[in-house]
Amino acid sequence: MLATPVSAEPAPANVTLLPGWRMENGHHMAAIRVDLSDGWKTYWRAPGEGGIPPEIDWSQSSNVAGVTFHWPVPEVIRRDGMTTIGYEDELVLPVELVPARGGEAIHIDADVLVGICEEICVPLETGFDSVLPADLTAPDPVIERALAARPDTAAEAGVSAASCTREELSDGVRLTAQIDMPSLGGDELVVMEAANPAIWVSEAVASRGAEGALMAHADFVPPNARPFDIEGDEVRLTVIGAGRAVDIPGCDLSE
Repeated sequence: MLATPVSAEPAPANVTLLPGWRMENGHHMAAIRVDLSDGWKTYWRAPGEGGIPPEIDWSQSSNVAGVTFHWPVPEVIRRDGMTTIGYEDELVLPVELVPARGGEAIHIDADVLVGICEEICVPLETGFDSVLPADLTAPDPVIERALAARPDTAAEAGVSAASCTREELSDGVRLTAQIDMPSLGGDELVVMEAANPAIWVSEAVASRGAEGALMAHADFVPPNARPFDIEGDEVRLTVIGAGRAVDIPGCDLSE
């Protein structure tokens, strides 16, 4: 049985699981595909103001020891004075699954929620009940194209340094990042994320400094709305501009 999605309520989007293939390293590369009707969009992992981030619960799956998402470069969508980050027409999100027992099939039993938006934004809930056999070895070109559309690494983009400073606020902390890297061109957007998904992070305010460094700051507010300690490796920076993105995993943090 291959990639049989549980039907969702009728909606202007169709969410399916592409079964993918078992890689030489023993991991399995599959993908979540969201096909959207004209005028609709879905969201990146950090969707911006008013967006709905995707939620995927794999806990009922079997023979799954780890899951890694390989997000393609998203679009920055500015409409009606709001900025969101996501995808129009289609999203193919590669999912790398690590089997607990190599050489055996993986059973996917997952609940999926994705946000879709036209004039208003609504959550679309669906699920997958699928078996991914170990003998699927032919790569899927649709997934391969999505993997090729990944952000650049910091090294590929010429990032020479990424540092952060921390300032306490009454309800959390403000981090200011300095990223030494060439311009991507266009209107660059910086996204700052916390490793802990319970921490709310504001939209970053970004600009190029006098010496050309990209500066950005954002507020990090935990559930108890109090100042807290955060390490540089608990922060993820993404720079988006001119159809490209750069993934920077962490920054050198000082007070």
